Amino acid sequence: MAYGKDSSVILIPNCELIGHRPDNCDGSYEQYCDPSREYTNITAILSAAGKTDLLEYMNKYWKDYKGDDEDFWEHEWDKHGTCISTLEPGCYDNYAPQQEVVAYFQKTVALFKTLDSYAFLAAKGITPSLTETYKLKNIEKALAKPRGVQVTTRCRNGELEEIWYFYNVRGSVETGQYVPTEPDGAKSNCPEEVKYLPKIGTPPSPPATTVTSSTGTPPTGTPTPGVPFSGRGTLPVTSGGATKGCIISGGTWYTTGTCATYTATASGDGFTLTSSKGKCAVTNSVLTCASTVTEATVFTSVADKLAYNGATDFYTATIPTGSVQAPVSVEQQATTLTIGWKSS
Repeated sequence: MAYGKDSSVILIPNCELIGHRPDNCDGSYEQYCDPSREYTNITAILSAAGKTDLLEYMNKYWKDYKGDDEDFWEHEWDKHGTCISTLEPGCYDNYAPQQEVVAYFQKTVALFKTLDSYAFLAAKGITPSLTETYKLKNIEKALAKPRGVQVTTRCRNGELEEIWYFYNVRGSVETGQYVPTEPDGAKSNCPEEVKYLPKIGTPPSPPATTVTSSTGTPPTGTPTPGVPFSGRGTLPVTSGGATKGCIISGGTWYTTGTCATYTATASGDGFTLTSSKGKCAVTNSVLTCASTVTEATVFTSVADKLAYNGATDFYTATIPTGSVQAPVSVEQQATTLTIGWKSS
């Protein structure tokens, strides 16, 4: 059997697990592939399978920043697990309902146990610190040495936030051979000097939701709700240090054409946004402005950038070109962008 799609295991440096997703070998990936298998009872499924040890481990290391671990696990399975082709029911002989769910979580945890990021870094004298900074090249070298291939590091505000490990899988995800491989898609967004902070208290907050599904540390500083988002204006987009287009009326990123006009209205500790399409909200982790949106999301402003849950980073799978529009997500993807405000 030939090598199939990559499978990437995403970790965060405080030794907690985010998830396990398949990708298309270019950094892009499918999501929510089978609504009929989007389960809302992961704990019950694993318990019925007698996987109490697995559940105990997940309760310790696979944490949700909001404290709702079950919801986080459901999200990871529904979004990523349902897209693993070799976990489809048709791939099993004598298939028993939901056995693929057990396989997904067992394999993810088994891989996680082999990836001791803390030990990899400590072996090279890199340990968590509130005051020290480390050269990114030394961090990446330490993480690459045990597996012989590079990893992808992701940072927020100069702080190490996530470590992505990549594999080629020969055979099925459940029983196949996992071969460490070089990263594809998104590259490191970390500066040359990086902080590696110790884990303190509860798990870190998400990048913008990660999310769920992805966890992360919100930008430092005190958010200033509404400033400069007030009245009417446009939402210019910055990515890779350059302004590239704007958010158009449906909430998607467009790099050509005319920018849409939005109205920012004070609400509670922040503000809401409305375009000609309707109210704007983060729905299923995607920025959406439409007449079907009944409850607008309350955003804030951090350093003059649009912030969701205190985080200013938004994401797309690719940078749109020509007439292509890119959905804007609060979950980690290949391209990072920030959204500003230009009064009109």
